[in-house]
Amino acid sequence: MLIRPARAIKGEISLPGDKSISHRAAIFAAMATGESRIENFATSADCASTLKCLRQVGVEVRQEGPAVRIQGVGKSGFVEPAEPLDCGNSGTTMRLLAGVLAGQSFESVLTGDDSLQKRPMGRVIDPLTAMGASFESENNRAPLRVLGRNPLRAIEYQLPVASAQIKSCMLLAGLNSDGETAVIEPVPTRDHTERMLRWFGVDVLETNLAGGKRISVTGTAQLTAADVVVPSDISSAAFFLVLALSLANSDLRIRNVGSNPTRAAIVETLRNLGADIRTSNERELNNEPMADIHILGGMGQNSNPVIKGKVIANLVDELPILAILGTQLQNGLEVRDAAELRVKETDRIAAVVENLRRMNADVEEFDDGFRVGKSDLKGARVDSFGDHRIAMAFAVAGLLATEGETEIVGAESVDVSFPGFFEVLHDVVVYE
Repeated sequence: MLIRPARAIKGEISLPGDKSISHRAAIFAAMATGESRIENFATSADCASTLKCLRQVGVEVRQEGPAVRIQGVGKSGFVEPAEPLDCGNSGTTMRLLAGVLAGQSFESVLTGDDSLQKRPMGRVIDPLTAMGASFESENNRAPLRVLGRNPLRAIEYQLPVASAQIKSCMLLAGLNSDGETAVIEPVPTRDHTERMLRWFGVDVLETNLAGGKRISVTGTAQLTAADVVVPSDISSAAFFLVLALSLANSDLRIRNVGSNPTRAAIVETLRNLGADIRTSNERELNNEPMADIHILGGMGQNSNPVIKGKVIANLVDELPILAILGTQLQNGLEVRDAAELRVKETDRIAAVVENLRRMNADVEEFDDGFRVGKSDLKGARVDSFGDHRIAMAFAVAGLLATEGETEIVGAESVDVSFPGFFEVLHDVVVYE
């Protein structure tokens, strides 16, 4: 994909459904009794992987344009798959399904593409093993052979790292346990699982602790079918927000964006950096808040911003595009405490730093992050490294370059989360 510099971004757009919510809606609907309809289901390859895996374990899934109908089989009603479950590039699919399959009375195999097979899965293997499931894997990497047990042993588990995926995995396993399964998270993470479990009729208990929060479910809980409307993905919106903010004459509206407080860190961060972001039409559907977002180009002065600490857990997907924003800020941008970026679809720290250097940026790499100085970006040949967020971030970088075209190698990786990304960009970017 070739990208040339732009002058502004103007118009009104709608974006695909939120990936995180779509994954959960499909899996919870499958574990429920009755038929659920999910509107604005994410168009991403990742979420398609979840639907494919559910079909392989006996779930009837019907796609009707942007909606999906799922006939639930109950939380213990899945059937043994005839072949390995291919999660593609989706870590969410693998980790959440590991929790579901651990509580079934059969054996299954979870696998994925080359990138997913390099990602650490010990974080779910260890606690699920403590609950009584058995796993076979090489160095805690996929393929994972899961030998399920029903019921699992209920446990209380302290998360070693802030991770909504691990939390969700454990709560899903807890629904097939012999008592109350609790997860203690030291730092608040995305709470889509808790909100959606309640929408499907599960009593989720939360207790604030001095060292975090305790979240629990019981094995007696049952899920009842429910219809879901998925808001637009705030992580996808982040690319357009940064682009509009960086181009002074921009004026952009994005409709029906998820405004969950555990995902709102990107909006608050941009506001803190001087962005003029306004929200309207605020409402809540199926326990998830959403709103329309309006952003105007240009930003105020920022004072040597450093992003670190607890906020990182709720910004981790947006850090690559924030690195691009750093090249436009008077005092640059520094990100620390983000070592988790090293074990995403690619090593996102290394990918961001290498591509920025190719584009003439002032950038320094750290073990747990990076520092980006204000830079005049130049068009260059950059590499997505097969990572959708790197591809989209550097599409924005190419539009912000002061001269030259930017070639993105592996641009097709955007399909993992946002098929049609380049077409939406084309509709609102102003070049002259």
